[in-house]
Amino acid sequence: MTRAVAGLLTGRRTKWLVLAFWLIVVVLAGPLAGKLSKAENNEASSWLPGKAESTQALKLQESFQSPNVLTGVVVYERPSGLTAADKAKGVADAKRFAQIDKVDGKVVGPVVSKDGKAIQTLVPINLGKDGWDKAPDAVDNLKNIAGGDSGLTIHVTGPLGNASDSGKAFQGIDGTLLYAALGVVIVILLITYRSPLLWLLPVISAGVSLATAQGLIYLLAQHAGVTVNAQSAGILTVLVFGAGTDYALLLVARYREELRRHTDRHEAMAVALHRAGPAIIASASTVVVSMLCLMAADSNATAGMGPVEAVGVAVALVVMITLLPALLVICGRWVFWPAIPHYGSKETVTGGFWARIGMRISRRPRMVWVTTTVVLGAVAVGILQLNASGLTNAESYRGTPDSITGETVVSRHFDAGAGSPVVIMTNAAQAQQVRTVAANTDGIAGVTPPVVKGNIAYLQGTLTSAPDSKAAYATVDRVRDAVHQVNGADAKVGGNSAVNMDVQSAAKHDRNLIIPIVLAVVLVILMMLLRAIVAPLILIGTVVLSFGAALGASALIFENLLGYHGADAGFPLFVFVFLVALGIDYNIFLMTRVREEAARVGTRRGALIGLGATGGVITSAGLVLAGTFAVLATLPLTAFAEIGIAVALGVLLDTLIVRSVLVTALNLDIGRHMWWPSKLAQHRDVDEAELEAERPSYVS
Repeated sequence: MTRAVAGLLTGRRTKWLVLAFWLIVVVLAGPLAGKLSKAENNEASSWLPGKAESTQALKLQESFQSPNVLTGVVVYERPSGLTAADKAKGVADAKRFAQIDKVDGKVVGPVVSKDGKAIQTLVPINLGKDGWDKAPDAVDNLKNIAGGDSGLTIHVTGPLGNASDSGKAFQGIDGTLLYAALGVVIVILLITYRSPLLWLLPVISAGVSLATAQGLIYLLAQHAGVTVNAQSAGILTVLVFGAGTDYALLLVARYREELRRHTDRHEAMAVALHRAGPAIIASASTVVVSMLCLMAADSNATAGMGPVEAVGVAVALVVMITLLPALLVICGRWVFWPAIPHYGSKETVTGGFWARIGMRISRRPRMVWVTTTVVLGAVAVGILQLNASGLTNAESYRGTPDSITGETVVSRHFDAGAGSPVVIMTNAAQAQQVRTVAANTDGIAGVTPPVVKGNIAYLQGTLTSAPDSKAAYATVDRVRDAVHQVNGADAKVGGNSAVNMDVQSAAKHDRNLIIPIVLAVVLVILMMLLRAIVAPLILIGTVVLSFGAALGASALIFENLLGYHGADAGFPLFVFVFLVALGIDYNIFLMTRVREEAARVGTRRGALIGLGATGGVITSAGLVLAGTFAVLATLPLTAFAEIGIAVALGVLLDTLIVRSVLVTALNLDIGRHMWWPSKLAQHRDVDEAELEAERPSYVS
């Protein structure tokens, strides 16, 4: 950012124009932001890979059954054995279920289990387009009709029951995350600034960022085909507040420095923007570009998350380098009360805790970075315990909702996959042959007669194992192999089990594709920013090491402390993108300052000044980001909790160990060669004797 542009944004008159502009934007974006939840698409097609076989089967299935139909499995159980009254109730309830307006298709049942202890009835409910959030009401309606009887327990499971519990888990998620993230940010800013007023300005700016981003994303979802689901919308709130506040912390810290050097606060802000702006812009650009890399994913959910989160960070960047500076200069120095940075007051940025840490590292930097690397590498070995092959329905919730209890009941008394069949779409002429080979497949209890419309036939196969189990996925593979061998059938195998399996397969493909792309993109950005090759390569290495340690530590925590025995298939990719994109921010904040100082005093001394100057603000920024992502752990969904814990842990590792200890030790040991091949690599370093002699100048 040039000095002229920085001065223009915070001029005596233009600051009011900037404020007026954002007030208009908020007035326009606010109502649109409130509609974002209505634009979410949480149907299976929004998560599936476009080329997956289950996706193709789902499209063919639409001519036989609306894609908005979810089957509710109403299961009754009396452990002591069903009575005649129980069986009569099952028959009467089935008739009442069939009279529900939203029933779309034949009600199947009641079916009495062979052991005479349970009944199940399958009720297909059409929730309507974008009606996933109506599932809880539909389930409540079924339960109200079924009622209850002493000793007879009733549960609703199957696709409708799972959708209902998922919907309940996501109800109010935006508000929960917003208020929790807001609370975390306010507390940390109050501790950081020790001011009753200053924290308001970053929080107001973050709020404007979120409202603007949500409004813009709503327009993109409505008019540009951007896919938004509950996952991407929830993470948007956390990301905008976390990243936006990070940028605010860096700017405010530099502004405070410049207020001690300039009598005019407008001039101080112009210099602060000029100096800190490039680091903030580079950091945000890294996150934005990393998020956009997700668009290369096969999975629609992952590909859709990319532009959503990229827009959020881009908006946060623009707000934090325009609105926040305007608010700060409008308010004046008094907003820092009681620690007002007066002109000519004592400079403290190179003193304090982090300056002392830097001097201790400088005594034996090689031993420090080697030891730190070995310890982080040892922690990373915990990855061997990470089972990111997908979560079962039961593992997806922190607790046991009714649909999971119902699944357990069904598995005790019936073929576990009765309510969630394998769907087979095939050419009508070969339908009977396809039915025969599918029925003879191990893991299939039976296949319905084909229903034919035109040239296409529709069949359903009942799984003997739970639909979300590895055994069910293996059965789907066997069915696909069998029906694909029927000449001319052009058979496609889908259904919920096939959908879950294809999503997991796509997640593995996306991880292997996108991680190298993100690393390459971030490396190029670092090279452009630092105008070097060695430093960017080393920084990338430290961030990857940090990611490995965070994943390893998380796996140990999940397995041994929290009792999570699996992780979502997309977990490693999401954690990697967030940690690399956000973790590199702190290295950018540190290294741009080190480079600035290295041009004056050499890399070794610049490393100590840079650590002392940025240590406090980066630690605060890391705490804010870790705290906001940790908020995800408050949700009743395992996948969100695991992402929140892993990212929070990784951010803390980045800020407290990797950036402060490892990178500083490498700077001190490698010295000016960090900047090869730029001219700065030839700039003389201060040797160890001079560092020791000048120690008092670093520690106030």
